[in-house]
Amino acid sequence: MWDWPEYRGERHGASLKHTACRSLYAYWDRLRADRPAPLRREIEPADIGPVLSDTFILEATDDRTYSYRLAGTRVGACFGRELKGENWLDAWPENDREALTTMLRAIVCDAAAAAIAFSGDNGRGQSAPFETLLLPLVNRGEGYTRILGAMLPLDEPYWLGSYPIEALGLSSLKLIWAEKPGSKTGPGNPLRTEPVPIARKKHLTLYDGGRLD
Repeated sequence: MWDWPEYRGERHGASLKHTACRSLYAYWDRLRADRPAPLRREIEPADIGPVLSDTFILEATDDRTYSYRLAGTRVGACFGRELKGENWLDAWPENDREALTTMLRAIVCDAAAAAIAFSGDNGRGQSAPFETLLLPLVNRGEGYTRILGAMLPLDEPYWLGSYPIEALGLSSLKLIWAEKPGSKTGPGNPLRTEPVPIARKKHLTLYDGGRLD
């Protein structure tokens, strides 16, 4: 049941490396049906049991604030603390936040999904590669103000959970345009079938998420 075959992230412009991220994307995609995104209340913890400890929910309150509403136990263990109430963007270096803010804007305005590759450093000269998936959710008719996320190590080292991650390093990010024929985020604001590049800087490719207001 967990490894649904209808995962379509590759076709829409991003490949997900971790099996759990692919499965979570497939669950979200099936749940939304012909809509841009499912409702927050439609997410059933029992349905995502195998990855529940690796998931989190963010609340978008303004352009620079995406606070943790919930964080799974393994996510908190990676950082060595309870994350509820913290701003997700605060964990990232200043020079990565512009790209991440552009990405988040596309999620909350256009119902794009996103895949992020990054490294987590424990401050002892050790690091591990991670993948994060971010998926838009509708909350009480207020637009895409909730984001379902998953954070998973691609190569789990022995120290993870014992020595907390102290620094993050962004490797790559990409938007996933998961629309279906005829679906729209709102009047006059259709989802694109292909991402449109707006900037490239070293290892990053940024895509226009549409409306920025």
